[in-house]
Amino acid sequence: MLDLGAGTGKLTHILADRYARVIAIEPLGELRAILAARVPAADVRDGVAERIPLADAEVDAVFAGQSFHWFANVVAVGEIARVLRPGGVLALMWNQSDDPSPLPEAYSRRISELHDEGRPPPIDEQILKRFPFGEEHEEVVKHQQVSSRDDVLAFAASVSWIAKRDDRAEILEELAALLPPGEYVFPLRTEVAWAIRT
Repeated sequence: MLDLGAGTGKLTHILADRYARVIAIEPLGELRAILAARVPAADVRDGVAERIPLADAEVDAVFAGQSFHWFANVVAVGEIARVLRPGGVLALMWNQSDDPSPLPEAYSRRISELHDEGRPPPIDEQILKRFPFGEEHEEVVKHQQVSSRDDVLAFAASVSWIAKRDDRAEILEELAALLPPGEYVFPLRTEVAWAIRT
């Protein structure tokens, strides 16, 4: 199994509990260090979706949790198709917050402003059709996530519209000042899109 754009390892941890071999690829060294510490069972590697450091047809599944917008391009999807064996699954996942948010209003407002400033371009919904993938399927799973203050701040550090900023360190300090200590329970829905490699 491959977790592509693995970030701090939330999805990697779940995959490593279920599968014997999980490879986690993350380009940012800071996030890779957190990932390796949190999920020692995973094979953590430096890499990007446009040059996946794996052999042809090496994995049975490729997962991208909250990361596909970083690399939704022809080169990356071609690489995903290359490393995924025929009959393997590509699963793309995004967590969406449901109400009520457990975050303080000032923190939520600042996150919203940052998101609007750095919103990634929309994903080409037809991109998988250019490659050997079958019909796309979609599902929604509702759940809760309990996060520590450090986890909330680590997630903020990992999202594209903060991670790519030149003033990232200052933004993270600002967010830390807006977030009191404690545990945060997030009502979420995970939107899953998946397709089989033909």
